[in-house]
Amino acid sequence: MTLHLYFARRFFWVFAAILAIFFLFLTLIDLVEQMRRFSGDDVSFGDVLQITLLNTPEGLYQIVPLVMILAAITLFLSLARSSELVVVRASGRSGLSALVGPLIVALAIGMIVVAMGNPIVAATSKRYQDLREIYRSGGTSTLSIGREGLWLRQGDEAGQTVIRAARANPEATVLYDVSFLSYAPGGGPERRIEAESATLEDGAWLLTKAKSWPLKPGTNPEDGAEWHDELRLTSTLTQESIRDSFGSPNAISVWDLPAFIHQLEEAGFSARRHVVWLQMELARPLFLVAMVLIGAAFTMQHARLGRTGVSVMAAILLGFGLYYIRNFAQILGENGQIDAALAAWAPPVASTLLALGLLLQREDG
Repeated sequence: MTLHLYFARRFFWVFAAILAIFFLFLTLIDLVEQMRRFSGDDVSFGDVLQITLLNTPEGLYQIVPLVMILAAITLFLSLARSSELVVVRASGRSGLSALVGPLIVALAIGMIVVAMGNPIVAATSKRYQDLREIYRSGGTSTLSIGREGLWLRQGDEAGQTVIRAARANPEATVLYDVSFLSYAPGGGPERRIEAESATLEDGAWLLTKAKSWPLKPGTNPEDGAEWHDELRLTSTLTQESIRDSFGSPNAISVWDLPAFIHQLEEAGFSARRHVVWLQMELARPLFLVAMVLIGAAFTMQHARLGRTGVSVMAAILLGFGLYYIRNFAQILGENGQIDAALAAWAPPVASTLLALGLLLQREDG
């Protein structure tokens, strides 16, 4: 137990040191980029530093696997050069016993990263996007989503409603030149509404200067048309669901993703991207464990055997290769070409088995 605690403590502090170095490196690079981006705007250095610190966690979150494999390489090279691995083997223990502590630490770090780091990154990313929009446009400009405008769809047991707007505010909660087309549960259209604007409130859209046409069979839509200065329509959408549905899934906390996926599917949206991302996050701790195993597989040999540089390069290249295979599987899952669970779990499982095979071959022949 003492030996495992010793290796675990060594690995944790190496990981923390490398993570801190990358944090400073990413912060400085992004600070220069943000200063260049806001050079023509009336934005103070303090504001630029604030949005830089809000943007850095997202970049750091993406490179945690790289930090993990570098920490493993650094630790086992240090143990090999100090002959501590030789002493472990001479005491009758397998060299694999030195992996128990680092693997437990890697698994714990992976769980903490997903459970706590993911919500933090989601919150800082949202705040960064909000502040960047405020500093660049004062928060008053509208945005256009595509050539045909912005499309939404909401639904419940009473039927579905397709919403199209020419433009919207940055949060997509105020729509302009908007139309609502309601469908009955059986699929036929029931009503069409054109409005000058629509504002999302709690559980309802508030339409201004709206005209409504009934579309039921056997009716004349124009004869039954009605004008409304204000019209209230119930809605299953919320401000967060609208904003998040047009952003990337990593802008949503992993704790909120299951409920958000259910809401998207209930409203008729495709939630495949979000399902794949949720599974990828759940599989992240296993992938980090695989990175430690890969780093150990190439660097647990004795320093006198030489070829240390080649081994380090091979470990890093293999780690990068598996990382890109993981991203490629994510793309296949989002496109529907493979199952979401397969896209998320196959790369880390395959990486772990590959690294274990390399370790067993090197340690036990």
